[in-house]
Amino acid sequence: MFGTTRIGQDGNVTPPPERAPARRKPAERVRMTGKERREQLLDVGRALFAEKGFESVSVEEIAAKAGVSKPVVYEHFGGKEGLYAVVVDREMNRLLGMISGALTAGHPRALLEQAGLALFEYIETSTDGFRILVRDSPVALTTGSFASLILDIATQVEYLLAREFEARSYNPKLAGMYSHMLVGMVALTGQWWLDVRKPRKDEVVAHLVNLAWNGLAHMESRPVLITRGRTRPAGTTPKI
Repeated sequence: MFGTTRIGQDGNVTPPPERAPARRKPAERVRMTGKERREQLLDVGRALFAEKGFESVSVEEIAAKAGVSKPVVYEHFGGKEGLYAVVVDREMNRLLGMISGALTAGHPRALLEQAGLALFEYIETSTDGFRILVRDSPVALTTGSFASLILDIATQVEYLLAREFEARSYNPKLAGMYSHMLVGMVALTGQWWLDVRKPRKDEVVAHLVNLAWNGLAHMESRPVLITRGRTRPAGTTPKI
């Protein structure tokens, strides 16, 4: 019996044999619900697509990163394309929702500022999401490209421009063309800022609005955002 000291007939003491170390039970894997597993796969796929791009990511890599077998990925999304489509759809809805929710001002210049700030806020807080949106989408998908994102936002901006055009006796039929010009300028600047992150987003948006609102001929030398309520430099007045 372990732990018992034995004394032999010769009087020598025999120490008890050492107890074998107890074997640790393997840690039990936490079993996720179907919804939890789906969300985990989306998080893993989102990070990999942002880092490597769609073409460079495999189902094997997604499964390995999530700690599951390949059939689990196919069960939830049908393949890499299905997972990618859901990720892109979520990001586009989030961005469009942020921009739509930000448009609360009554003046068109303030609306332009709010839209620009919403885009740059999204880039800052959802960098992986924006990286996915600005990458080229796989040929098999008809939505989710950067171009389709610009189209969606431009459609929302068009009716605002048409209203302003009518109020200023401009041809409202040109609102669609101008909305694409405006949104394209802001979106491509956001794509540039994604990596450089300088100047600060407020300053970048102030300069974007400066160019879009005042034009090259009447640009302000030190633009600031009127929606931020900051004190302007002495001797300057925003053109609204």
